[in-house]
Amino acid sequence: MDFQSVLQVNNCTVKINDTSILKDVTFEMIPGRITALVGHNGAGKSTLMKAIIGSIEKSEGTILINGMNQDETFADYKYQFSYIPEEPLLLNELTVFQHFQLYQKSYDIPDAIFAERVNKYTELFELMDRLDEYPESLSKGMRQKAQTICALLPDVPLLLIDEPFMGLDVYAGADLEKLLCERREQGTSILLTTHQLDKVHDLANDFVMLTDGCISSLGKIEHFEKLDRRDSK
Repeated sequence: MDFQSVLQVNNCTVKINDTSILKDVTFEMIPGRITALVGHNGAGKSTLMKAIIGSIEKSEGTILINGMNQDETFADYKYQFSYIPEEPLLLNELTVFQHFQLYQKSYDIPDAIFAERVNKYTELFELMDRLDEYPESLSKGMRQKAQTICALLPDVPLLLIDEPFMGLDVYAGADLEKLLCERREQGTSILLTTHQLDKVHDLANDFVMLTDGCISSLGKIEHFEKLDRRDSK
């Protein structure tokens, strides 16, 4: 694999109770492209995401971001990505704005950039009047918006998103699409899972298809569209 790749997943295997959930998964991502991670329920998409962020331990294989090995330099590795989970992971004791401040400190975001992005994203997602509220007082959609803003605050080479449009209304989903395209144009690589195949066609440059924990196909999105049409017949 090319060391200029943003993400390199090499022979990644994950076992749970001696059952292989992922088997020898290998692929790479280059800067400035959106890759859709697709497959049926239980194919291993979320497990692969969790393996990349380090919340699930690999049985075999290596994962690198910007040449940093997850197993050797995790302290630096974890600052190479931000992550939007399928279900919001917010802390009950922190307000919405305090969550933003936590990300600012974690990723060392300069004050001016932080203020500009908070203003832009909270206005876009209509959270301006929710900054002092705690997660328990927010709807699921609002919590998802807050989680999304957290992940968009830092400049990272890799953005990982598990079902990005779950919980978002149509307008917020459209706004997120625009933001992801902006990030791609700025050179960010984005790996996302989604069951909404129209989003795959509209957003992604490339795809990786998982079947029973193995890569069954990968390539440019045009190839996926041919597979999708064939499977729908």
